[in-house]
Amino acid sequence: MKTTRRRPYTEQRPQDLGGGVWSVPVPIPGNPLGYTLVYAVDSPKGPVLVDAGWNHPDAWAALSGGLRTLGLDVTTVRGVVVTHFHPDHAGLAGQVRAESGAWIAMHESDAALVRLMHGLADGEHRDFQADMLRRAGAGHEDVAVATAGRPDTPALPDRELRDGDLVDLPGRKLRAVHTPGHTPGHICLHLEDADRLFTGDHVLPDITPHVGIYPYDRDDVDPLGDFLESLDRVGELGPLDALPAHEWIFPDVAARAAEIRHHHEEKLQRLGALLAERAQPLTIWETAAMMTWNRPWDDLSPVLRGMAAGEAAAHLRTLEARGVIRRVSGVDTVRFQALES
Repeated sequence: MKTTRRRPYTEQRPQDLGGGVWSVPVPIPGNPLGYTLVYAVDSPKGPVLVDAGWNHPDAWAALSGGLRTLGLDVTTVRGVVVTHFHPDHAGLAGQVRAESGAWIAMHESDAALVRLMHGLADGEHRDFQADMLRRAGAGHEDVAVATAGRPDTPALPDRELRDGDLVDLPGRKLRAVHTPGHTPGHICLHLEDADRLFTGDHVLPDITPHVGIYPYDRDDVDPLGDFLESLDRVGELGPLDALPAHEWIFPDVAARAAEIRHHHEEKLQRLGALLAERAQPLTIWETAAMMTWNRPWDDLSPVLRGMAAGEAAAHLRTLEARGVIRRVSGVDTVRFQALES
């Protein structure tokens, strides 16, 4: 199988990956990820896209032009399968549908979130975010900046998928594998007739996907626990070739899934030890500030601090679910404390 390495978007090119599969890099303006790899899978009744990219004129030009370079036409697209609802994956699905009449499919759990977002006014969404940040212990400046913008809401899907469903792709076998964690309805897509797995953001070759809780202080979900179980499930599929939505194509998705699981288990151990050393309970924001990120906490923008807090909350919740720590509810904020061994 051909492989690609991570390069700046300006060096990326559409590629024929063989076996009736193509990739088109679609830029994400202003985002350090640089681009989303959108895949097209051939069928006698027209190609089906895996993801679509960010809703932006430059992204649309890259997607439609990239398909044209490969001998495909966006107006012939049969459908778009969205691995998850995030804007760098679902953003252009609505425009593809408008141009081609294609259907849009996503997992039923993410479809429910998209319907919820369509029902929220901008002010309601900002109020929700601001209250969540304050309860986590964020300062006024972080709250103000982090709630300033909101990406366009993805288009509503026409079809909803469940685990194990086959995508409407005549002549091929493309099966949905529910891999919750990054989002509740994240799916990988197993191209069973070619031993390939479109991994979305679930398994990436170098970085690890964001796994957070929103609102931060929810105690009825465990997304990191779900994510770790999803990694095990992908590992059970064996050493398939991985076609991720970012970075580069790589072999043996099972080995990479095991690496990511080990990374999070080590992070959970460090966090448990950190809380055990503290005499007083910590807020989610205080915990996030003490954890290790890809740059110092003070160098993170308010938006990135908000994401880090979401990830800290997910790790805290998993430790709570495992009986390692407990939450201490206060008037305005929730705090966490290690249990005595």
